[in-house]
Amino acid sequence: MKITFIQHGYGLKPDGGMKVMYQYANQLVARGHQVTVVHPGRLVNVRHPLARLYLWLTGKMTTCASSMIVPAVHWHPIDSRVEMVYVPEPTASYVPDGDAVFAGFWATAEYVMDYPPEKGRKFYLWQGYEEEWAGRTARVLAALRAPLKKVAVSRALYEHAFELGVPGDEMAYIPDGMDHKTYRVLHPIEDRAARISMLYHPLPQKGADDGIRALNLARRRFQDLKAVIFGVSPRPKGLPDWIEYRCDPPQEEIVASIYNGSSIYLCPSWAEGFGLPPAEAMACGCAVAAADSGGIRDFAEHGVTALLSPPKRPEALAENLLRLLKDDDLRIRLAKAGHERIQEFTWERSANLLEQFIAERIGWPA
Repeated sequence: MKITFIQHGYGLKPDGGMKVMYQYANQLVARGHQVTVVHPGRLVNVRHPLARLYLWLTGKMTTCASSMIVPAVHWHPIDSRVEMVYVPEPTASYVPDGDAVFAGFWATAEYVMDYPPEKGRKFYLWQGYEEEWAGRTARVLAALRAPLKKVAVSRALYEHAFELGVPGDEMAYIPDGMDHKTYRVLHPIEDRAARISMLYHPLPQKGADDGIRALNLARRRFQDLKAVIFGVSPRPKGLPDWIEYRCDPPQEEIVASIYNGSSIYLCPSWAEGFGLPPAEAMACGCAVAAADSGGIRDFAEHGVTALLSPPKRPEALAENLLRLLKDDDLRIRLAKAGHERIQEFTWERSANLLEQFIAERIGWPA
């Protein structure tokens, strides 16, 4: 099969949605399919102020980069057989003909809807509650309800789409996978110090302010607490001095030093389609304390593999952190149970399901 994925940007910095598409591209090309990943410099249909500013800045960066160097993704391994294409805008003229073409964002779904039939059967890899943050709810929902075959990356997201009026026969639930060769336990779970790690993201729905407040509340009652926050943005203004911050660390450092150097991972997101960072941390042996963001329920079960609390409740997050900090037996039990649960999620399994879904929808022979 000839399969095309339409990214929402050039991919110069780590991005969870892009990462999922790259994982699928690697898996599918290894199975003998022809895979192209299209990277646009701009999406002219985005109107939300924050998104517009982001895309304007990204466009400036990518224009400058393109004029000096050939763009490339350095933060994630890409199989050499994957065709990486960089274009000004994801219009049909820049997209190869094929059997299937995937959007991964409401704005790219609008482009895909306008493609002629020769670009392939149209799919939408739906990875998050975009109506919660994209600022164009009517268009987000229109894209979701459009005649594209949808893949929801978590059970909660699948059920949410069904509630929004997407017919079940147009969708598939295919959870994200995990690269267990990369995300693994390197430091014994039992021997870890009282250190909490957390991803920082400026989008409000990521709940970073809640997470920082929860860390401060926990430290008032657990003075030996240490914390490390990481992200692609510069150190946030007002972040307390006692919290370490690492800007755009390489994956090797995230795995070996941040995840494996922490006993607990904190995820304060209000809404997540799946939740790759807490899943990665779980695979690396962290006990997870998280807001119940929806998609995280695929692998985070309260009291069994993690501790969950309602979104937008930093005090509740802090209480769960303190439970784990003060009860090492509980922390170890949840970390080990979480590590075992996340082994069920592999990219091989997810790619099998995606390949089957595509083949059935385009009539590809089994």
